[in-house]
Amino acid sequence: MTMKTAHAALMLGAAMLATLSTAHAQQAADTTAEAESETDDVVVVVGALTSVALNRQDIQATQANDLSDLFRNVPSVAVGGSLGIAQKIYVRGLEDSLLNVTIDGAPQRGTLFHHVGRVSIEPELLKTVQVQAGAGEADSGFGAIGGAIRFRTVDPVDLLREGRDYGAIAKAGWFSNDGYKLSGTVYGRLTGDIGILGSFVHVDREDFRDGDGTTRRGTGAKQQLGFVKLGGELGGGHRLTLSYEQREEEGEFGQRPNWPVRVADRLFRVEGTRKTAIANYGLDTGAGIDIEATGYWTRSEFTQDRYDRWGLYGADIESWGFDARARIRKGGHDVTVGFEHRSDRVLSEYLAAPAVWQPWAWNPAVGQFVEKGSLSGVYLQDRWQVIEPLLLSFGARYDAYDLDQVTYRSGIDSDGVSVNAGATLEVMPGLSLNAGYAEAFRGKEIGDAFTLEQRPGRISLAPGLRPERVDNIEGGVKYQRDGVTASAVYYRTKIRDVVLDQLGSGPAPQSSTYYENVGTFRAEGFELRAGYRIGPFSIDGYYNHYDSRLNDRLIEGYEQIALGNSVGDNWAVSAAFDPSSSLSLRATVTRYEDLNDIEVLFREQQLGFIPTTQFIDKPGYTVVDLFGSWRPFGTDTVELQAAVYNLFDKQYRAHASVGDYSGIPGYEIVQGLPEPGRNIRLGVSFRY
Repeated sequence: MTMKTAHAALMLGAAMLATLSTAHAQQAADTTAEAESETDDVVVVVGALTSVALNRQDIQATQANDLSDLFRNVPSVAVGGSLGIAQKIYVRGLEDSLLNVTIDGAPQRGTLFHHVGRVSIEPELLKTVQVQAGAGEADSGFGAIGGAIRFRTVDPVDLLREGRDYGAIAKAGWFSNDGYKLSGTVYGRLTGDIGILGSFVHVDREDFRDGDGTTRRGTGAKQQLGFVKLGGELGGGHRLTLSYEQREEEGEFGQRPNWPVRVADRLFRVEGTRKTAIANYGLDTGAGIDIEATGYWTRSEFTQDRYDRWGLYGADIESWGFDARARIRKGGHDVTVGFEHRSDRVLSEYLAAPAVWQPWAWNPAVGQFVEKGSLSGVYLQDRWQVIEPLLLSFGARYDAYDLDQVTYRSGIDSDGVSVNAGATLEVMPGLSLNAGYAEAFRGKEIGDAFTLEQRPGRISLAPGLRPERVDNIEGGVKYQRDGVTASAVYYRTKIRDVVLDQLGSGPAPQSSTYYENVGTFRAEGFELRAGYRIGPFSIDGYYNHYDSRLNDRLIEGYEQIALGNSVGDNWAVSAAFDPSSSLSLRATVTRYEDLNDIEVLFREQQLGFIPTTQFIDKPGYTVVDLFGSWRPFGTDTVELQAAVYNLFDKQYRAHASVGDYSGIPGYEIVQGLPEPGRNIRLGVSFRY
C-alpha cells in the first residue's frame, strides 16, 4: 500500500471510529426496552429483489452433492464444468472470480488452475446459502463487482433435539450414475449453549454416463471431508465459534479437467485439498450496538502429474485475514461500520527432479513462482427506516490493493472508493418497490497459479494497468401476500477497464500470460419470479434473461475464461406437495433456450492465427428432476430419500460450460463436458 492510500485509509478509519464512539455514548442512555424493540436481522436494500436464500431444508431435500445441484434452480446463477473439481459458478454471466465467495465469513480467493473450479464446498454441512446478484452494499466485501455468495455451516447446538445434550446422524447414499456417499456427524452440548460438532463425509464416484449412454473417461473421483466446530453462546451477550475444515479430492482426469477426454487421450493423476480455519466472535451489548469479528486462514493445494512432459506440478494458495464490524441501531438508523484485511500468497512449482522439468522451463534456474497480494478496506453502510413504508440504504467503502510479483520483482497497487444507494417503498400492504445503484472497485489480485511462469525479458502486467470499476443499476417490484409471491426486476451492469489475460501471446514484451485492460463489459437483463402456496401445495417459478458482452460481443467461457460466459434465456417451475411432516414430494422442470450464432475466436483472428472469426451454437435443453423424502415412523429418527436427476436422460452440455468448438478446424478439442445422464439417488439417514 502506498503512503497516499495508507493515509486515506487511516483518515476514513478514524472517522468511522469517531462515529462509533459517539453512537455508543448515545446508546448507553437508551432504555433496554427500546433496544429490545429493534430487529436483529440486517435488511439488504441494494439488490434486494435478486437476492436468494437457501436454508438447510432446501439443501437437504435435493440431496445436493456439488455446486450444480446446489444452484440448479437459483435465478441469475449458472454452474458449468459438469465435473465437481472443474465446476465454476456464474452470476449474471460473470465468473466466480469476480464474486466475493465466503464460507462462514472466510473468503475463497485465487485460482489454482484455470481449467478447474475455484470454489469447493460440501453441501452436507451447510445451514444457509445466500446469493446477492450484482454489486451491492458496502459490507459485501472485497471485489464483489459481480455480487456475493455466502455459505454458512451448521452450529453444534443447531442439530440437537429438544431436551437432548448429544446426538448423532449417519447417512448413506447410492447413485446409479455412478457411486455412493457416506457421512457421519456427532455433536453435543458441553455446557449451556456451547457445543462441539464433528463430521466426516466420503464420496466415491466412478466415471459417469452422459445422456447418450457414453461413459465419460476422467470423470470419476474420490472426495473426503473432515469438519470440526466448537463454540456457541458464552453468556453476557458474547458468542464464539471455532471451526476447522479439510476437504480432499483425487482422481485421474484429462489434461484440462473441464474438457472431454478423447479415446486416445492420457489421464493424469490430480489431487486437490482445501484447509480452512475460522474464528467467529460476536457481542450483543444490549444497548443497540453489536460487534462482529471474523478471523480466518485458508490454504488450497492442487497437483497434476504431467508424467508425459515435465512431471509433477503443484499450485498452492494461502490466505489469511479478518473482518471486524460494529452494528449501531439508533433512531431508525441501522449502521454497519467495519474494517477488513486479507493477505494472499499464490505459489506454483515444478515438483519432479530437475532433470525432468528443466528442459521444459523457460528459465532452468527458476522452478518456483510466487505472487503476494494485500487488501485492506474500510466501509460504512446505513439502512434508515425513514418512515414505516420507506427504507433507505446508502454507504461507501474504500479499498486498497497491493500486488507483489515476488519471483519477477514487479507489482502494482491501486485504491478506490465505492458508493451505493437504494430504497424500498411499501406502496400498499404486500406490495413494494425497490431501486438501487451500486459501484464496486477491484484492483489486480494474485494470478492463476499455473500461469505465473514468465519468459525471460517478458512482463505479465501491462504498463499503466487500471483497476476495474463497475456500476450496477436495478429496480423492480415485489408482491407478497396471502400465499402469493411475485417479483420483477430489471438490471444493468457496466464494468470499465476490464482486466483480462487474452488468449494467445502478443508481441514482446508481452509474456504468454499478459493482464491488460481489454475494454468494457456490459450485462443487461431482467428476472421474473412467482409462487403460490396453499395448504400442503406450493408452486414456484422464474424466468431469467440477461445479455453479457465484452466490447459489444457476447462473451464465451473459452475465450473469456476468468471473466464470464453466456447462457440462453432460462426458466424453471417447481411444484411441491407436503401432506405431513413425514412426507415431502417435489418436481422441477428447467429449460434453457437456444443461444445460437455466437461469434468467437476474435483474438485468434486479431493475431493472424485464422483468417476470419467463427460461429458456435449452444443448443437448448429441458431437464426434469424429482425429489422425495419419507419418515416412516413419523419422526426424523429414520428418513428415506429418493431423487432422480435428469429424469428423461437428456443429452446436453450446460450453457455455463465451455461451448462446442469441435466443428471448427484446428479447435476440435475445445468443448465443455456434457452433463451426466439420468441419475437415481437413494439415501437413508439415522438420527439419534
